[in-house]
Amino acid sequence: MDPEHASVREPRASRASHLEIADELRGRIGSGALRPGQRMPTQAELAEEFGVERGAVRQALDILHAERLLTGVSKGSPARVAEGAWPGWSAAPPQPTVVGLGPRVAAAFAAPHVRIDALCLTSVSLTLAVGEQLRLIHAGELKPAKIDVRVLLPSRRIELAFPTPVDPVNAGDGGLLHERWLAVRNAQGLVLRQNLLALRTTHGIDVRLTFRALPFTPPVKLYLLNEAEALFAYYTLGRHEQRESGGAPLQLYDADGTRSMLFAFGPGAGTRGAETRGAGSRDAAFVAESRRWFDALWETISSDLELT
Repeated sequence: MDPEHASVREPRASRASHLEIADELRGRIGSGALRPGQRMPTQAELAEEFGVERGAVRQALDILHAERLLTGVSKGSPARVAEGAWPGWSAAPPQPTVVGLGPRVAAAFAAPHVRIDALCLTSVSLTLAVGEQLRLIHAGELKPAKIDVRVLLPSRRIELAFPTPVDPVNAGDGGLLHERWLAVRNAQGLVLRQNLLALRTTHGIDVRLTFRALPFTPPVKLYLLNEAEALFAYYTLGRHEQRESGGAPLQLYDADGTRSMLFAFGPGAGTRGAETRGAGSRDAAFVAESRRWFDALWETISSDLELT
């Protein structure tokens, strides 16, 4: 065989992970190389191209299916690019947390070992996103071997920066707002804990879930998925009205975390072309620094958290 021809035929991504394969295919969809409605190469063809086993290709396709970029992902026939796939984009645009978090958590659950670190105000969005994956596990469509989840939430002992009354002098000290926030925080945390830990008994999955309390109100929310991706959103405050039965409406400053725009950093946040290599390096640095920041909070100033 001609040496030059042999070098061309050698798998160009022999160490490609399922995340890298998904990144490459996502880039082809975004650039228009793979058009909406077009049939994808077979899993065997993709495995040969990337120099991997079919299992890695299957995981990559599952990620893109969870992101609604592919349809018809099954063992029987090749998938197709979804009709609604975003042509011309190199990455999905930011979406409200309650919308954007679900597909990214779904992609994380495609791995055998799921790792999720979260810093947030109440964990409402996280509980919703994980809940759909638990449904798939109970339906027999998913079975990760291990799930590790760490969640940082504000301590019940601090005075929250928000929600807070616009006029604390006339509205009181915000005690009622604090009680309501605490009830939501505890309820969501208990649901998350009960549903995840139940997988130990029902499906024999190794599950570890830990909560820690922060001594401050986080101005941002952060999700770290499988040590490879960071999702970041701001808690943007606005003026809201809360009506009490039999009382005057209460004006308060608060943020709707479910509507906070979620930005993704890591695999899938950009194409693999030369023009985006710098952005890819910045994404990797952001993910690494976010992990370091989360670990520092976890290991230093956080404390035990009780969901009561």
